[in-house]
Amino acid sequence: MELFRKIKAKSILLHFLFWIAVWFFFFYFFSYNSDDTAYVTWFSSFLLPLTMVVTYFVVYYLIPKYLLTKKYLLFALYGFYTIVFTSYFIVLIIYGCLIFLLGFNIAIMPPMSKNFYFILILVYLVTGIVSFVSLLNHSFKTVSRNKELQNKILAAQLQFKEQELHYLKRQIHPHFLFNTLNTIYGFALKQSKQTPEIILKLSNLLDYILYQVNKPQVNISEEVSHIQEYIELEKIRFKDSLKAELTLNIDNEDIQIAPMLLIPLVENAFKHGTMEKGFLRIDIRISVLESRLDFYIENTFKNHADNHPEGGIGLENVRKRLDLNYKNNYLLTNKIKDNRYAAKLTIFNLNNWKNE
Repeated sequence: MELFRKIKAKSILLHFLFWIAVWFFFFYFFSYNSDDTAYVTWFSSFLLPLTMVVTYFVVYYLIPKYLLTKKYLLFALYGFYTIVFTSYFIVLIIYGCLIFLLGFNIAIMPPMSKNFYFILILVYLVTGIVSFVSLLNHSFKTVSRNKELQNKILAAQLQFKEQELHYLKRQIHPHFLFNTLNTIYGFALKQSKQTPEIILKLSNLLDYILYQVNKPQVNISEEVSHIQEYIELEKIRFKDSLKAELTLNIDNEDIQIAPMLLIPLVENAFKHGTMEKGFLRIDIRISVLESRLDFYIENTFKNHADNHPEGGIGLENVRKRLDLNYKNNYLLTNKIKDNRYAAKLTIFNLNNWKNE
């Protein structure tokens, strides 16, 4: 409230100083070729309130109500009425000062004060200047508001993006944990000696999920290590019925990638893959050369009604995360051919990533 009062007081002071300056402006012009300072003083003083009324009417009524709302015809009409009103009062001021101050002696009247058109132009010059400044100020405020609104929209979009990314990551975790815990449960029932080893591998994977997945980027070596841990767990679960091969060709293990981006594709291969001649065959190839990632995965697959060739929720999550992190910078395809399901992901420039 105190700040508002200070701003209001400052505004009133500026208006006051401006109109004093306008009075001196009038006094200067009407004093031209005249020594009658008393008459010029009174004439300028009478003309100033008319100029103030016209200016405030144009700036605070005509411009906001008609010009800024694009009602140009009404603006022109009421503008014409305003000029007629101004002209009428200018004539009254001229004749009033002539009669009451000079006794109708037009010969001694200062030459500039009896020129009707000059006075009208002078009044509307002041009105025009103030209107121009007002329009500039309005334009500046509009641009500022639009920029502020744009910034708020961008901030909201960024927040939405972050929430969507975290949601997609949370969807991955339960799926992964469900599969792994089922494996541990099966081995625990059999009292297998491999149970501690499985728990240790799960612990490593959980460490990756809990502490690394919240990072915007991780080294490709960490993501690959995660995939290797996952495959080792599945090999324990499938025993001799799994034939999985992982081929790596990485020229820079420190290159960055969004965490847990590839594991859903690996999970899909194990979840939707089917046995062929007693084996589940999975072939994974990861290549990173000059910041380009090529990921290829293929598994045996028979397209039954209960299978999902498109990869279900996992692949859909991958697409969404790719759109959020590498929009227009990746290619993800999948196909089924000769009882094989294959998915291929290419990220063309891993250096061109967006922070989550």
